[in-house]
Amino acid sequence: MEKKKGEILIKLARKTIAENLGVARGDADDLETALKDAAFLDKRGIFVTLTINSQLRGCIGNLMSDKTILEGVKDNAVNAAFYDPRFPALTKKELDAVDIEISLLTEPRPLAFSDDEDLLARLRPGIDGVIIRKNGRSATFLPQVWGQLPDKESFLNHLCSKAGLPTDAWRSPGLVVQVYQVQYFHERR
Repeated sequence: MEKKKGEILIKLARKTIAENLGVARGDADDLETALKDAAFLDKRGIFVTLTINSQLRGCIGNLMSDKTILEGVKDNAVNAAFYDPRFPALTKKELDAVDIEISLLTEPRPLAFSDDEDLLARLRPGIDGVIIRKNGRSATFLPQVWGQLPDKESFLNHLCSKAGLPTDAWRSPGLVVQVYQVQYFHERR
């Protein structure tokens, strides 16, 4: 998807959050016209990430979707702003300070590996989003997380912890790994 369409999705996310806060936005007509593009009717996994001063403020998404990109952006914008259990609901006061990022995901695919060393060798920092599953638990990190956790072992340790597993669970048999890539659009303000 081209950058201009990504900017439209960012505006949609901001408008949706603002409406849920009871704040009117003035560019509604222009946005509604732009949203009629057929590309927004594709069904993709989508994450919406909110930050304030480069600090995470909310991040909710879905790995795969039966909803259109438009529906996914709206739903995940609301959920990231108001229902991420790690944070209180976003306030009107925070709205102008929040930066919005939207990630459109490719379909996750299995990553075959023989052992923990092979897993480390196959991971592509900054390119792959990673999903892990083990013992009924799962978690994912978007490719952008590599920016905070560039070391592969540290990345996997934190991902296991996020899944509620021991940090070294990735070193033992039984781990299922999938990878995906994203196209992301970040608000520059």
